[in-house]
Order: sequence, then C-alpha cells, then structure tokens
Amino acid sequence: MALVGRGEHGIVKVLLAAGVAVALVVVGVLLARAQEWGPFEEADPQTRNVFAERAQYVDPLNRTRRAADQLRADGRADDADLLMRMAAVPSGIWLTPEQFPRGTVGEYVADLVASTEDRDEVPLFVLYGIPGRDCSGGFSAGGLEEESYRPWVQEVADALAVADATAAVVVEPDALASAPECDVVDQRVRLLGEAVDVLATAGVTTYVDAGHSDWVAVRPMAQMLRDVGIDRVRGFSTNVSNYQTDADELVFAERLSAALGGTHWITDRGRNGNGATEVWCNPDGRALGKLPGYVADGSGLDAYLWVKPPAESDGTCNQGPLAGEVYLDMAVDLARAAGW
Repeated sequence: MALVGRGEHGIVKVLLAAGVAVALVVVGVLLARAQEWGPFEEADPQTRNVFAERAQYVDPLNRTRRAADQLRADGRADDADLLMRMAAVPSGIWLTPEQFPRGTVGEYVADLVASTEDRDEVPLFVLYGIPGRDCSGGFSAGGLEEESYRPWVQEVADALAVADATAAVVVEPDALASAPECDVVDQRVRLLGEAVDVLATAGVTTYVDAGHSDWVAVRPMAQMLRDVGIDRVRGFSTNVSNYQTDADELVFAERLSAALGGTHWITDRGRNGNGATEVWCNPDGRALGKLPGYVADGSGLDAYLWVKPPAESDGTCNQGPLAGEVYLDMAVDLARAAGW
C-alpha cells in the first residue's frame, strides 16, 4: 500500500487553496462583465430556424387521421393505411375565424402549444382570416371584417407570447399574390403590416406568404413584402396549397430572397410530386411531394414543409368537398401516384 507523507498532504492543501482562489477570481470577473453587458437574452426568434431546432408537431386528431378511421370502419383497410401514413406527417394547423373566432382562438392556440413543450416540438400555425380571403379563387371565400382582423391576430400572438412558445406562423396564404388582381393592394399591405407588427412584437417566428413561382413576378412581390415589413420577421413562404415543383420554387425563392437582401423562406411541397397544371383546384394526376424536413445547406431556405395538409380539398371543384375537408379519393390518388 502506498503511503502519503505529511509533506505530500501539505502540497495538496496548497494546490486546493490555489484552485479555489483562481475560481473565485474567474467568478468575480464574469459577474463584473455581466453587469457591463446586461442580462443574457435568448436569440431573436426571427434569426432562428426553429425547424432545425425541434421536430414539427403533428396534431394527433387531425382531419386526415379521422378520415382514415372512417375508411377503416367502412372496410377500406388499404386506403385507410395510406391516409394514416399521411396523417402522421407534420403539416400546418390552419386558423380561420370561422372555426376559431375571437374569444376561442387564443385558448385553442395556448392549449396546443402547452401540449408540445414537453416533447420539444414546434407547431406551424397558418393564419387564414384576411378580409376578402380567396378573392381570386372563391372556394375559400370569407374572412373577417377589416376592423376585426388585427384583434384576431393579436389574440393568437398574445397566446403564443404568454406561453413563451417555440412556434412558427405562416401569414395569410395567397393574400399578397391575389391582391393586384383583386385591387386590394393597399388594404392588404396595411393589414398584413399590422399582423407582422403584432407577431414580431410577440416574438413569434413568422413567414409572410409570397404566392408561388407561376403567379406574381419577383419585383412586384418583393415590393409588397418590403411594404409589409418583411425585414421585421423571419421571411416568406412559397407554394402554399399549390403544386409547383421544388426546382421551380427554388429559383423563384432565391431571386425573391436576393431582392430582399437575403431573407429566409419555407416552401410547401405537400402535393408537388408531379408538378402543376393549369388547373389549381383539386387537379387530377397529381402526387404527394417528398417528405418535409429542415434544410441546413447555408442558403436562405429554412425547410420544405407540408403547409397544407395534402388530403384536404381545395374547394367544391372536380367533385371535391368544401375547402379544408378531406377529399378521400383525391388523397388516395395522391398517395398512390407518389408510390406509397
């Protein structure tokens, strides 16, 4: 057995004392610096790619899942399996004032984000309540009166701010892209600018919708986004509810981002497996796109997502149900065309 002499014990005591002294000096320096720097703060949510930090939330009670359960009850087991696979893929949670009016939308958002925090998931909300909504298409027509729009958005933002939640929001698909043909550019820019102010102040990662590659050209879209205040939020979204290919959207988004000084973006790829046709409302022969996921290639592209749940109808066209309801035959066709 090794023996430790008195001299060795003395050396150990000296070394320990010296170590404690150094540690105290370091702590003192850090405290002094902290007083100079002020309190430490979390990174601005508009500078973060939240999809790279957390898995995206999947609503366990989404419409596609409920439709799959109904198919199974009807004896269509194979089709039910396809829809169950689709239901398990993360997609956007659409907030409309018809389904979630003022007085209820905030509570719904707060309850949902509370359920995601323990699992470190990020929900993607889609605001869809602008006055004159879907003015160019008509199948999703509706929305709020002008004076009611900001308070509705404020309720969503307040719920997210109070919960201190990690969440992302897409602001009003098609609202800017349809504004010129509906002759409502000034109104849309003003209302969307107010929404941007509210969400940015609440610290919510925000993407303002910019249409898609076969709609409004880069220059006028960039100007509308600047007027809305795109510099205050994370960026823009493209191809929401549409069918343009990843390749076409990438060219469009890169040019738009460059025109805006390097703004980030997300792209919806839920139904673009076979690209687009001239028909935008429940077109035949389409396919699911690739699965969603974040992008970490050093570009401005944050993620490819399924913003619109691909099983849901565009409207009462091509024998489809109301917009937002599950179109069973179309959903099955999309999945089979993608090789599922």
